Parts: sequence; structure tokens; C-alpha cells
Amino acid sequence: MSTKTVFLALVAVCSGVEFQIKNPGNSDIWIGIQANPGHPLLNNGGFDLPAGQQVSVQAPEDWAGRFWGRTGCDPNSNHCETGDCGNKLECNGAGGAPPATLVEITLKGDQGLDFYDVSLVDGFNTVASIEPIGGQGDGSQYSCKKDACLNNDVINQCPDALQVKNGQGTVIACNSACNAFNTDQYCCRGAYGTPETCKSETWPENYPKFFKDRCPDAYSYAYDDHKSTFTCKAETYLVTFGG
Repeated sequence: MSTKTVFLALVAVCSGVEFQIKNPGNSDIWIGIQANPGHPLLNNGGFDLPAGQQVSVQAPEDWAGRFWGRTGCDPNSNHCETGDCGNKLECNGAGGAPPATLVEITLKGDQGLDFYDVSLVDGFNTVASIEPIGGQGDGSQYSCKKDACLNNDVINQCPDALQVKNGQGTVIACNSACNAFNTDQYCCRGAYGTPETCKSETWPENYPKFFKDRCPDAYSYAYDDHKSTFTCKAETYLVTFGG
């Protein structure tokens, strides 16, 4: 390998972004990773993350995609009670079955900023957070700050109509209204497909308010307000699931 080739390889490595994926909880969680179209798959799309452990995932500097935690996973069948991606440890590009708490990020987006958020649009199955380590921001409320939904009351207090239970009758996740009822209004589609026509306060039941009250910085439905997207320029992000 020539000196020039080595130099270029080092530049490629150094210009990437590191995601430190951590499980601070007491139970094993399987991580799912899905890249946005046109972006490479990271770590074959998933891995087992034992309680208290942390794994480093490397991504290109302009990567975009999502992470989620899978709970109640059986290593024999590779099936997870929540967030399952087709009975596989490595999701290989497949998404997670809702309900699942999502951590979403777009690196090097508009004006070179990283955009990141915690989303409950597909429901909630585990607490989650994303936080830049270091990074450059403008000092505003949503710049280079931690975005999190760390309130387990989302499951403990989940409305009856949104509860997802396992075979033992235990509530293991809290569904979104769209997933639970599949109506145009709750799913913000058809005649309700714009921010002006899909406002949760006009719904028969304002289910997003339940999520927003408990996790105010997380997206609660498709047209949630802008106060759920954070921005930064960072080379390292700490992402947590469980706790």
C-alpha cells in the first residue's frame, strides 16, 4: 500500500462519526440499526447489548438513519417481544416492528449541522436518549444538548387502548394512535396529510399529549412541533437504551 493510500485511509477513518451505544439498565437489549436510503448499513443492522455494556459503532461523516432497542429477545428463536426485525439478531436493513422508541439522526444536514431526535411516532418500548460528546453549537436550548425520553411511566401509565401486552398479560409497550387505530386522522394521511389539517388537539382523543406530557423533548406524532429536533456538529454521540 502506498503512502498516499495509507494517508487517504486514515483521513477516511478520522472524518467519520462514532456512536457509543450504551445499555445502562438491568436487562439485555438488542440494538436495531436502519440506514436511510442511500446510506450504508452499520454493524449489519444490529447486535446484542448486555446490561451495563457499551459498544462503539463507526459511521461515515454524512450518515443518516435510526437506532432502536429491542426488548424481551430470545437468543434461541432470535425473536424479540418489541422492536423485532424479523426474528434476526442482525436486522440487515429491516426496520423494527412498532411500537418502538426511535433515535434518529442525520449527519452533515442543512448548513452542515447534525440533526437528531428521539421519536415516539411509532410508540414507546424503552427509555432512550442521544447526546453529543463535545461538539460545536450556538448555545441555544436545542443546540448540542441531550435529547431523551427516560420516563418509564409511558409504559406504566399507558392508556388502555394503546397498551401492548405479552403472553403473560404484562404491558411491554405503549402503541401510537396510528398503529392502534389506523385511521387517516390519527395517521396524518389523506385529508389529514398536512400540519394544518393534522393537529392532535382536534383528534377524538389527544393521545400524543399523553406522550408529550411525559417526554416533552420527544416527537409524539407526525406533525409534532419543531421543539423536538436538536442540532449540533459533533464527532461522537452517546446513545442509550434501557434503564
